[in-house]
Amino acid sequence: MRIGVLGAGQLGRMLALAGYPLAKTFVFYDMSGSPSAGLGEVIIDRDGQYLEDFISRVDRVTYEFEHLPVDVAERIAKEKPVHPCPRALQVCQNRELEKTLFGELGIPTPQWKIADSAESLQAAAEELGCPVVAKSNTEGYDGKGQAVLRSPEEAATAWKSIGHPRLIVEKFVDFRREVSIVAVRAEDGELAFYPIAENAHHEGILRYSIAPAPKLEKHVQEDAERYIKALLNELNYVGVLTLELFETAEGLVANEMAPRVHNSGHWSIEGAMTSQFENHIRAVSGHPLGSTAPRGVSCMINIIAEHGDIERILELPYAHVHLYNKGERPGRKLGHVTVLADSYEELVWRVKNCAQFLPGCPEFNSTLTARG
Repeated sequence: MRIGVLGAGQLGRMLALAGYPLAKTFVFYDMSGSPSAGLGEVIIDRDGQYLEDFISRVDRVTYEFEHLPVDVAERIAKEKPVHPCPRALQVCQNRELEKTLFGELGIPTPQWKIADSAESLQAAAEELGCPVVAKSNTEGYDGKGQAVLRSPEEAATAWKSIGHPRLIVEKFVDFRREVSIVAVRAEDGELAFYPIAENAHHEGILRYSIAPAPKLEKHVQEDAERYIKALLNELNYVGVLTLELFETAEGLVANEMAPRVHNSGHWSIEGAMTSQFENHIRAVSGHPLGSTAPRGVSCMINIIAEHGDIERILELPYAHVHLYNKGERPGRKLGHVTVLADSYEELVWRVKNCAQFLPGCPEFNSTLTARG
């Protein structure tokens, strides 16, 4: 089976690496002109003139990046199966549509309003009560296109800094920690859920993911599964879906969804019986899903901006290195390391030992290290 992938970054690279053992071949369709997958056939097409050629070369199509034109996915879907469906792309690209869908499905969200001017942003901040987070309604990821308002008077500055004609304004959530759940749905409706991961961000970029999330009450995992199941079924979704959440004293509050394999699920390559990447390939290919059970406990550490001392990390028997074949640049994801352990206590020591070889890696702070 020939699988077409819209986008040609590291997520596409890892999808292909998971698919080759299942006898899949891959064609990447890149619209940015800067592919980094580094394997498979890559079609670079900035103006759409090679789209028909791409369609003719593949049996099924998926994507590794959600910020791509919905009309391209819809055009392909007229001739070949596209998983996940173009509607999932459309919803996740528009925060207003996304939050509205969450509300319709009974998924808790922060209080929110829409602003289309500095004046309406100030009014929204006053009505919701500061602090609030203003985000571009479309586009924006890894913390881009966002601003925190500590008072309504900061609206003009925030509006100018974001530079987008329409914003979603959310009341700040008093959360204990950030978490996410990765789930997968097959063509026949079969569902599988990965354990919730605890996520730590720094400067808007994910730095650590621990799975299964420590100190997690059973009902929290069940609530997350219920919420993401509602999304999967409503969208008639096929493939991996990720739901980012805040854990609060009152329960889970949804932040946003990602219709693809996700950075917070990278731990599953070594840390689960079947990785999120293999399960995505299984789903979009029409195969049965694999087990999502964890193999002990894991922590994924993102390698950001500089590679650090990879040779020293490779010496560690519990560390698994994944490099994306990218050049060093501030804020750029260059790879990740997955640390495995049999207990959370062991995991803390191993993560700190590994992180010392990664320059600029923030201190490992999580519920694991906040025991007093």
